[in-house]
Amino acid sequence: MQNKKKTIFIIAGEVSGDVLGANIMRAMPKCKFIGIGGQNMCQAGLSSIFPISDLAVMGIVEVLTHAKTLTNRINQTVNAIINAKPDLLLTIDSPGFAHAVIKKLKKTDAGRTLIANGLKFHHVVAPQVWAWRPGRAKKYAKTFDKLYAFFDFEIPYFTKYGLETLAVGHPIADNIIGKYKTQKNKDKFIALMPGSRTQEVKKLLPIFHKFIECTPNGYKFVIPTVETTDKYIRETIKNWNIKPEIIPANKRYELYQKTFIAIAASGTVSVELAMMHIPAIIVYKMNWLTFIIAQILVHVRWISLVNILLNKQVYPELLGTNANAGNILQQFNNIADNNDIRAKMIRDLKSADKLWRPDSASVGERIANALFK
Repeated sequence: MQNKKKTIFIIAGEVSGDVLGANIMRAMPKCKFIGIGGQNMCQAGLSSIFPISDLAVMGIVEVLTHAKTLTNRINQTVNAIINAKPDLLLTIDSPGFAHAVIKKLKKTDAGRTLIANGLKFHHVVAPQVWAWRPGRAKKYAKTFDKLYAFFDFEIPYFTKYGLETLAVGHPIADNIIGKYKTQKNKDKFIALMPGSRTQEVKKLLPIFHKFIECTPNGYKFVIPTVETTDKYIRETIKNWNIKPEIIPANKRYELYQKTFIAIAASGTVSVELAMMHIPAIIVYKMNWLTFIIAQILVHVRWISLVNILLNKQVYPELLGTNANAGNILQQFNNIADNNDIRAKMIRDLKSADKLWRPDSASVGERIANALFK
């Protein structure tokens, strides 16, 4: 770590990025941090210039409907960077927002001065160019000075365009692999994970409600909530006949330990479940136009990362119109009623452990140690 105190402007656009951002900040106590983050980064000492929820937008149509807010936030962020005069701009995930900010910054006289004086742009989480729009690799090679990817297989997609890329492992593995053991319980807990974005929660929660209503007796339902969705979920379920228990997201690992089966939105939570070897069904429902466009553009067979890493279906996936209560119940019964299917799923999940992290150092420490090298 450098003796000279550095100023880092840090941007995390989603809850998962907020967690990693906080870990990076804690690994660099001698640095000053300014930027955008959620409750984890704020607990680590950041005063966010605006709420992280303003950036938690996913889907082509959804982004268009929030275009005015995003444009205002891009301008506000660029002005904050110019005023802060940081030594480094570190963006975590949300590559579209990061690219827009840097592009706008480069168009200003003050931004060009900062770059001439040595401002560098580092980005954490490689855009999934192997899944869709591979041409983005070239674009981001022109945008960033250094990229931190999770997996070795991602590196060649960017280095061929001259972008220095370092594989640091998946950050979630730091908190999970080897640290939790499944607990046996007489009660069978069903973890319902509708996502961390309000848009996806609004689409999945009604489906989960129907699933609960047609699930056999004997199960207990629990929903972990994050700061961006807690109020909405509580208001929505208060009139349900069967009310799931609500717990804060920071208690979710304890829930996973005793979870029989999880019904989860695609995304970070499916990675957590895979690392803890929890049987799960992955569901995702988006705007119909977004879904049609995705079918045309996406070039991978699965959306669950564990399925992609192992190149086979470990977790069943129900997407678009297939994401309905009837299909969830069918997959649920398939796993719940067949010990062999359940056991094979758990064995497959365990076989992926070695793919999640390269060594014992934390991802936050690896990134922190590489930022100013």
